[in-house]
This record gives sequence, structure tokens and C-alpha cells, in this order.
Amino acid sequence: MRSIFIGMVWLALLLIVTGCNNTSGATGTNEEISAGLLVTESGLGDDSFSDSAFQGLEKARDELGITFDYREPFELDYQQQMEELIKQGHDVIIGLGFNSQEAVDSLAEKYPDQSFVLIDAVSEKENVTSITFKEDEGSYLIGYIAGMRTESNVVGFVGGVQIPVIERFEQGFREGVQAVNPDAELLIEYADTFDDDAKGAEITRNMVDQGADYIFHAAGFTGIGVLKEAQNQGVYAFGVDSDQFFVAEEAVVSSMLKHVNVALYNVMEQLRNGEKLTGATDTLGIEEGGVGLAPIRLIELTEEEQAKLDSAQNQ
Repeated sequence: MRSIFIGMVWLALLLIVTGCNNTSGATGTNEEISAGLLVTESGLGDDSFSDSAFQGLEKARDELGITFDYREPFELDYQQQMEELIKQGHDVIIGLGFNSQEAVDSLAEKYPDQSFVLIDAVSEKENVTSITFKEDEGSYLIGYIAGMRTESNVVGFVGGVQIPVIERFEQGFREGVQAVNPDAELLIEYADTFDDDAKGAEITRNMVDQGADYIFHAAGFTGIGVLKEAQNQGVYAFGVDSDQFFVAEEAVVSSMLKHVNVALYNVMEQLRNGEKLTGATDTLGIEEGGVGLAPIRLIELTEEEQAKLDSAQNQ
């Protein structure tokens, strides 16, 4: 009897352990999916690029049951921070921005079985999926609004570092302004950094002194200084990447949304569904839901102005 009782206890314990190991994920698969995220050198709290990426993974965690960890390369030690994430055994390693590309490419060679995602730059490595955005499309709409509504006929653009991705913001903004107001004067300046809000504020003061009444930035944390100083100076501004209205509620008319959060959520959903990353390059614009506009606040477009903006967006 005693041996039978012990056998029944062991059987019960076996069933309990087996049941624990069969906990299913959001889609019914037993496999846990995880990601390692390397944000930009500005770190979290930039109200922009890094925060948007983090929010996409948070949503994937809450809705898809994935897990993730992240690193902030404040010392520009991209490769070291990314390799720490690789050693944790994540299904995918995500690098944000062009500054992370060198580390991504190097580690993609060192770890050929590891999947990577590179945001805002294009890698030739077979195990790296690149995701870029048509920044010029969303920036065109921002420029269109500025060109329609400027009273001084002077508008400004503040870039972070002058690299191709930021130049696409400038190009779209410039073309949008000129499409609706070819006589407007455009002030263009690059801060040569994404991390200096004081430099952004200084550039903004200079532009206001030259008559700018609408200023658009694509400058990361430097752009936070642009928005806050625009509010101090009593002029209008436009945010970037995420809805930055709450950074300066008396100045931010709208923001050029770059849906990094949506892109990364889609990556995690693909992995959760058992689909492998292909190493291809995806370019997302308005039509693909990659870029767009935040709500327009502080100013009210006339019916005619709204119709023109809608037509520009449809085109």
C-alpha cells in the first residue's frame, strides 16, 4: 500500500510539472519570444525615437506575451551593450538609428544565427532586417501646414546631425512649404548633435530673431530644446517621431509621426506567429502606415486649408 501511495504522489507531481511547462503564449505556442532593444544614445525619456520603440515593445509584451530587455548606450558603446543583449539569448536584437549600424553589421557577422532588426538604416547582412521610413512624405505635410499658416513668411527647420535620414525630413518640409507658398523664406540649420537641448534652444532663438514663426525639428533630444524655446518665444513649432504636444502645449501645432512603435510591434507579432525574419528591407510611408500627422492643435484650419492638406496627403 505504501509503495502504491508513493507512486500516486509521484504521478501527481509529474502531472503538475507537465501542466506548468505547457503554459501557452498569446497565440497558443509554447515558445517564449523575446527581444533585445538598443535605444539611441539619448536614452529613454527623449519623447521621441527611443520612447516610441520602447512603447511598441511594451504593447507587444502586453498583447502578445513577449518579453524584452533594453540598453542605453550613453557612452556610445553600442557594440558592447548590444553584445550583452545577444548573450541573453533573445530571438531578435534591435538597433535604433544609423549610429547603431556599425555594431549591428559587426555582430551580425560574429553571430550569423542571430536575427537583427536595424531601424533607420540599411544593412547588407543576410541576418539583418532593415526598416526605414519615408520621412519626406510626413514632413511634406508639416511643411504644407507651415507654408499655409505663416504670417511672417519665414519658417525654420532644425536638424540634429546632417545625415541622409535627417536630410529627408528637411527635403519633405522644404517641398511642402514651397508647394503652397513659394515665396516663403526657409531657415535651415543643423545642430550637429541629437543630445543638446540647450543648442536646440539657441538655434530657435536665432531663427525667431530672423522672423520665423513656425519651426520644425528632426533633432532628437536637441529638438526638445527647440519646442520649449518656441513656447518661450511665443511662436509655433512641430514635433517629430511621436506626438510631442505635451512637451510644449502652447507651441506644438502637430508632430510628424514616425511609427517605430508600430513597426516593432509588427516584428514581434511576426515572430510570435512563427514567421522568420527575412533579412529584407521594408520602407514605410503614409500608405503603409509608417508615417503620418498627430492631431492639429492650437490653430484651426479653414475648410479650404483642410481640403488642400487632405489632397496633399492623398497624393
